[in-house]
Amino acid sequence: MGLKLDFTNMTAAVVGEEFGVRDEELEALRPRAAAIHRTLMAGREKGFSPFYELPFQAREAETLMRAGDELAGRWETLVVLGIGGSALGTTALMRALCPLHHNLLGPEARGGRPRLFVLDNVDPAGVGETLDLLDPGSTLFLVVSKSGSTVETMAQFLIARAWMEEAVGDSFRDHFLLITDPVSGGLRQLAKQQGYASFAIPEGIGGRFSVFSAVGLLPLAAAGVDIRALLGGAAALEPRVTSGELLENPAYLNAALQFLSYGKGLRISVMMPYSDRLRDVAGWFGQIWAESLGKKYDLGGRAVHVGPTPVSALGTTDQHSQVQLYMEGPFDKVVTFLAPEDYGRNLPIPAYAAAPHLGYLEGQGLEDLIRVEQQATAVALAKNGRPNCTLSIPEVSAEWLGALLYFFEIQTVFAGALFDINPLDQPGVEEGKEFTYALMGRAGFEQKLSEFNSLAQGVNRRILS
Repeated sequence: MGLKLDFTNMTAAVVGEEFGVRDEELEALRPRAAAIHRTLMAGREKGFSPFYELPFQAREAETLMRAGDELAGRWETLVVLGIGGSALGTTALMRALCPLHHNLLGPEARGGRPRLFVLDNVDPAGVGETLDLLDPGSTLFLVVSKSGSTVETMAQFLIARAWMEEAVGDSFRDHFLLITDPVSGGLRQLAKQQGYASFAIPEGIGGRFSVFSAVGLLPLAAAGVDIRALLGGAAALEPRVTSGELLENPAYLNAALQFLSYGKGLRISVMMPYSDRLRDVAGWFGQIWAESLGKKYDLGGRAVHVGPTPVSALGTTDQHSQVQLYMEGPFDKVVTFLAPEDYGRNLPIPAYAAAPHLGYLEGQGLEDLIRVEQQATAVALAKNGRPNCTLSIPEVSAEWLGALLYFFEIQTVFAGALFDINPLDQPGVEEGKEFTYALMGRAGFEQKLSEFNSLAQGVNRRILS
């Protein structure tokens, strides 16, 4: 029992020579993979990729576990204010590891744990309607931003701070906890000057690689997730996903399969969990895959414009909405199925004498059905020459979710090296941020405002209303 990668349906022997990966291609990639491995491990040794070490921070985990218990004992509701990597990991793991309807349950059914909301957008309707649900006196906001200047999160913070101050007066600071850079940035300064409680995001940890830090662990611990098991699962997988042998390391191998498929024109990566609990893992994966690998320049400074496009789907739901396209549309996709071997529950399908045409379902259950549907879809895609693989875990538990997310982190940095780009930066995001700062009147961005106006006025606007 363990994390398994079934890549049978990625091979040329099954889906054909044009889009399938040949054994010879993997064999030819082994020397390069070994060289990449040595570079990655040397960088890890020098501290260039500190996310590798997060599963092994036992002392920090104990601190966060105790803090989570304290928060649970004091607050009825926690609200995470964050975006991107400051929110997606928490959302994915909460959905996977808390009851699916956690926030609808009463305090006793939640085991005394708080409700946990994650506000990851600045849609005024979404933010406002969430605030309308809350009792200020029993609510704590966790404000998550490494830089302390993320415009969306800071706007949320200012609204929440004013809302809380109006409700509780001078004690409003007690209702906020800041998770930010340990030394610098706007939130760190606020913590020092205004007395807000705070936790630090470790140096060198980017947002999309931060789920195993206080960013994800603190709110999850408060909600009742066993973060020791979460980190333990990642740590237990570490020897497998840091092996230098391409064909023995599932993270390296899957990165290689995706890379070789990209070279065959399969530029879209579909992540399709067959589990409601794993649904938001696809959203978290979408960020780490897109933001890490979508780059204009390679490491030599050449314009390459590379990067597979992630798409999220859900089995079995999207068999009835997207799979038609995957089956008969353009040959431009690789589908990764994500499935647990044990769903933890089965609902038997009862007999119904008045419907004899449904008799074949008698004696089976929903666990049987969802598993068979995934297998059937995989084989049907392969029959039509559509590459796909299946990544399975024994069960949806803290241990195996820790292993799964760590797997994807390692897969991503290895894929970045195959594409010869830097998977740890995100320069393409900065342009939009700077235009936003300029349009919102932030000092120091006057030149960017002039540039925006020049670009916007230099075209003939075509608007139909």
